[in-house]
Amino acid sequence: MIDITADMEAIVERAILSFVATVNADGTPNLSPKASLTVVQGVLYFADIASPATVTNLKRNPAVDINVVDIFERRGYRFKGRAQVLAPGDAAYSMIADRVRTMNGPEYPVDHVVRIETTSITPLLSPAHVFADPPRSQDEIRRTYYRKYRLYDAGRSSCLAPLDAQRNLPRSNAAPCNCAATVQSRQSP
Repeated sequence: MIDITADMEAIVERAILSFVATVNADGTPNLSPKASLTVVQGVLYFADIASPATVTNLKRNPAVDINVVDIFERRGYRFKGRAQVLAPGDAAYSMIADRVRTMNGPEYPVDHVVRIETTSITPLLSPAHVFADPPRSQDEIRRTYYRKYRLYDAGRSSCLAPLDAQRNLPRSNAAPCNCAATVQSRQSP
């Protein structure tokens, strides 16, 4: 098994949403979004909250491919491996189920937890990294996509939603700004 590095773990945490591909019984692909992908001690796990096809497929064929991309950094990773479906009663199941319920609420069903034995990891880079001439820094790329997703006003020095720079998440202690007025003025005729 290949361990997940600190950078990979940071991408998983920042991206929030990942996509898990499995193989249906008829050989066609099944792609399922996951907001529960997490890294614990260098190992990937995700919860089965509403993914009966994913779990059925993995019980029959444990081959799995997971893609995670930080939309602002325009980079991520493809993790390939073999899945192990864990049922209630397993220690890892309890740990991941508790995380999901702590983040989302106790009403969230966690039918299974899936542990990934990673066999291959490939970096994913968007054309913003590959074809830019001259090459752009990670900060330039991030600022470009903050603007594209309207999280940063190009005409101001502050962002529309103050972010924790380390995790690309809204800061809970951020000083209020005049963002609502800026957004409203853009929408006015």
